[in-house]
Amino acid sequence: MKLRNRSQMTCSLLLSALLMAGAQSAMAQDDSPSMIPAPDRASDEGGGPYTKLIIRGATLIDGTGAPPIGPVDIVIENNRITEVKSVGYPGLEIVEEKRPSDATREIDAHGSYVMPGIIDMHTHTGGSTKAPEAEYSYKLWMGHGITTVRGVPSSDVEFSLSEKARSAKNEIVAPRIFSYHRPGSGEKYADVDILTPEAAREWVRYIAGEGADGLKLGSYRPAIMEALLDEAKKQGLGSTAHLGQMGVAQMNAQDAAILGLGTLTHYYGLFEAMYENNDVQPWPVDMNYNNEQHRFGQVARQWNLIAGRGSEKWNSLLQEFKTLDFTLDPTFSIYSAGRDVMRVRNADWHKEYTLPTQWDFYTPNRESHGAYWFDWTTADEVAWKNFYRVWMQFVNDYKNMGGRVTVGSDSGFIYQLYGFGTILEMEMLQEAGFHPLEVVRSATMHGAQALHAPKGQEIEFGVVRPGLLADVIIVDENPLANLKVLYGTGAVRLNDDTGRPERVGGVRYTIKDGIVYDAKALLADVAEMVAQQKAERGDLEEY
Repeated sequence: MKLRNRSQMTCSLLLSALLMAGAQSAMAQDDSPSMIPAPDRASDEGGGPYTKLIIRGATLIDGTGAPPIGPVDIVIENNRITEVKSVGYPGLEIVEEKRPSDATREIDAHGSYVMPGIIDMHTHTGGSTKAPEAEYSYKLWMGHGITTVRGVPSSDVEFSLSEKARSAKNEIVAPRIFSYHRPGSGEKYADVDILTPEAAREWVRYIAGEGADGLKLGSYRPAIMEALLDEAKKQGLGSTAHLGQMGVAQMNAQDAAILGLGTLTHYYGLFEAMYENNDVQPWPVDMNYNNEQHRFGQVARQWNLIAGRGSEKWNSLLQEFKTLDFTLDPTFSIYSAGRDVMRVRNADWHKEYTLPTQWDFYTPNRESHGAYWFDWTTADEVAWKNFYRVWMQFVNDYKNMGGRVTVGSDSGFIYQLYGFGTILEMEMLQEAGFHPLEVVRSATMHGAQALHAPKGQEIEFGVVRPGLLADVIIVDENPLANLKVLYGTGAVRLNDDTGRPERVGGVRYTIKDGIVYDAKALLADVAEMVAQQKAERGDLEEY
């Protein structure tokens, strides 16, 4: 294989994980996934950082919301951007003597587009029963230009922090990792329940000391939530919350924001803060949260429980979020199968890039989280379409009033694949009403701001400008004209010369920390991993 030179031990671990996955039919929830760490970066994986790398003649989308500009030459010295120089005008010849010189390496980007590396604010690396090798998700992310991820969590504390450190040193091919963890996680807390505010504070101090970046919270009772968020602020830790249905009746999005929550991920708690004639969702009397179809099917029935756009509760909640500098990380993409399962199940990329074990996890069953298609109906999809319409209106209104909205995917569940789900999320922000420049800003600068805010720091990446870290991507098509060109499978376009359709786009280069990666080669590695697992399992049928 062209892939890594694995040790015999790593090969044995992989084979054991795959056999276990097959034996269990990928039915586990993967709440505590066991992962195989990424192998050391091979000598032919990524070049640099260079003394002086010059990206020549690109059209720049800088990530701030400013319009594209070009041609520009971008100078990167070691791992930082040092110069962005306009070198001409469209349609005119470039004056060569005015361009930066003395490059250690040059990349010809004439006719191509450069933008900041994408930041995915809601990721999970995989799990022993679906994607046991961290390398798999890392390369899918990097192959899509995703240079920073917030793991919520990536895996268990020790694994996540180890991989974070290795990525920071560029010892592995992986995005920059921000590590957020659930209360009670960590080796010291393996058998300890957090039942009091003081215990909550002790855990926050512990996780901060271990090197975590923030907390991934649920809907805890108010006293516990207040202690967690207050101590997190004291320790300079970020916070995001999935305000799940089992606790949202006592802790909705407004409650959590007032207590100091930094980011709301998903939609949980949002509609509940705007009910008109209910205080809790009027669940069916046979509702059972452990029935995944109940869990995901009934939540969409909230769409008509609020007065909706322009109502007093709607507007006041938006204003309160803005006053609190609250961040919305909607993760539209992860639930999109709910409104059209056939489309998502048959996405272009599954055949080549989805592991058989990952596909097992997606397949309808009673145990895997999000594999809830027990008897999915047209009525369920209509409810989700209505829910999305209202949800997207709220997120777009928040953006329009200056609120921060970020890009998060939560891929690895519900037929969504790492990397591909992130680009789908960007497409869905455009569906919600975002201009493509606003989409790119959410996927870059806004993500960086949310990650740096807990410590009161200026951003170190997320915008292409001198002084910032060199996390950028190069794509040969215009992503503002069509976000689909960011997919690893590209976009389909008719070639008028041949009269036949062809695929165009895909990220050409992903540059992280000044190191230049061939994005298409990374995806080819993933395709080889998938082919190998299919061969080992004897999976000859197509998905």
